[in-house]
Amino acid sequence: MAVIKVENLTFSYPSSYDNIFDNVNFQIDTDWKLGFIGRNGRGKTTFLNLLQGKFEYSGKIISPVKFDYFPYSVADKNLLTEDILREVCPMAEEWQLMRELSYLDVQCDVLYRPFNTLSNGEQTKVLLAALFLNEGHFLLIDEPTNHLDAQARILLSTYLNKKKGFILVSHDRYFLDGCVDHILSLNKSNIEVQSGNFSSFMTNFERQQDYENKLNDKLATDIKRLQKTAMRTANWANAVEASKVGAADKGYIGHKSAKMMKRAKIAEARREKEIEQKSKLLKNTEIESSLKLSPLSYRAERLASFSSVIPVYDGKEVCQPVTFEIKRGERIALEGKNGSGKSSLLKLLCGQDIKHSGVLNVASNLIVSYVPQDTSHLNGILTDFAVMQGIGESLFKAILHKMGINKGQFEKNISEFSNGQKKKIMIAKSLCEQAHLYVWDEPLNFIDVYSRIQIENLLVEFQPTMIFVEHDKIFQDKIATSIVKL
Repeated sequence: MAVIKVENLTFSYPSSYDNIFDNVNFQIDTDWKLGFIGRNGRGKTTFLNLLQGKFEYSGKIISPVKFDYFPYSVADKNLLTEDILREVCPMAEEWQLMRELSYLDVQCDVLYRPFNTLSNGEQTKVLLAALFLNEGHFLLIDEPTNHLDAQARILLSTYLNKKKGFILVSHDRYFLDGCVDHILSLNKSNIEVQSGNFSSFMTNFERQQDYENKLNDKLATDIKRLQKTAMRTANWANAVEASKVGAADKGYIGHKSAKMMKRAKIAEARREKEIEQKSKLLKNTEIESSLKLSPLSYRAERLASFSSVIPVYDGKEVCQPVTFEIKRGERIALEGKNGSGKSSLLKLLCGQDIKHSGVLNVASNLIVSYVPQDTSHLNGILTDFAVMQGIGESLFKAILHKMGINKGQFEKNISEFSNGQKKKIMIAKSLCEQAHLYVWDEPLNFIDVYSRIQIENLLVEFQPTMIFVEHDKIFQDKIATSIVKL
């Protein structure tokens, strides 16, 4: 057991005038299992890079351990997996590697296959297994779940729960609850460390916000009252002072005037004190305003139907025949392992040319709003994107601001945005569109916890007709009215 200390850490990128971290202080135990949360673009990956010494900064990071980072950069993916893992953990024995892989439900024969033949999920698992075999190292894990289906996430969460000594960046609440014992929270105004899992952190956070909201309202009322009292008392004092002219007992009137003015100054001092106290509240509020949606209601009950549909790639059927209907008001979740055809079914529904057998019927004049998995094509500035997509620029930017994207970033090229911010662009576009059916393919990949809660609240309130793929179990449980398993 040892301690990693962060003292007076201050950092900004050379191209920016604003500090990402400003005089940050905290410490963590090297035996802790830390979940690292915070809004997209706030600096989580930057902080992990600072721990690794990749950037210059002011202040101190004092660490008795060496840091390893996931995702690990593999230089030549054509090499055998075993050779790559020897590079990752040179001191590990073969039996240790096989043991770790068995915990992650990975067949040991992957060691003797070229690394590039492994699925994204298998690559994630074997690299994490190898990194945990570096004894005495502290592992920095940056969003490991993005290529994992729901079952694989549960397996990885169980695996991490048996380990210790890591910081895990993840926005999957169910995943975090299963494997961390502390939360490192990157807030608006500070970084704080709390004992417990995500759910306990969120309970404490909401209680604190509720307390601060109530105190904020009380102080606002008191400030107005004290301001009126001070002004009224000061006016009285001035009126009394004016009455001295021609008065017989000017001493008495002067004393009364001074007394009233003193009361006015006391009220004003109390007001200033409460203004100062009020300014310290709600600095870490994350969900400031709710999102809105204007779905269209289709005239018929049935919007689409799949009858024994099977997507086909390279002449191979990727799943069993799929048969179901999408009816008005339903929110259907497609569930299945990676590669089981979920995205293909959504693309078919959106009119893309995907080879398949079976019959898909889509209602005439159906307006569909689509959020794809991939955001790598995004480029240019937000204004141009809004024009190209035919959506209102003001509404589009207002939604992005509500989802935590600072207005100062609106003129940046989208290619410079984080993966989470790019995904928010696609969701904001969809929220600007009036549609009969919303088709969302893994919409929450890379998106922060607070935005997930905003989106959940939105969908519960407006109840659009939807079909979606999402491995976030909490989101699926809250939103789906039915599940189609592939």
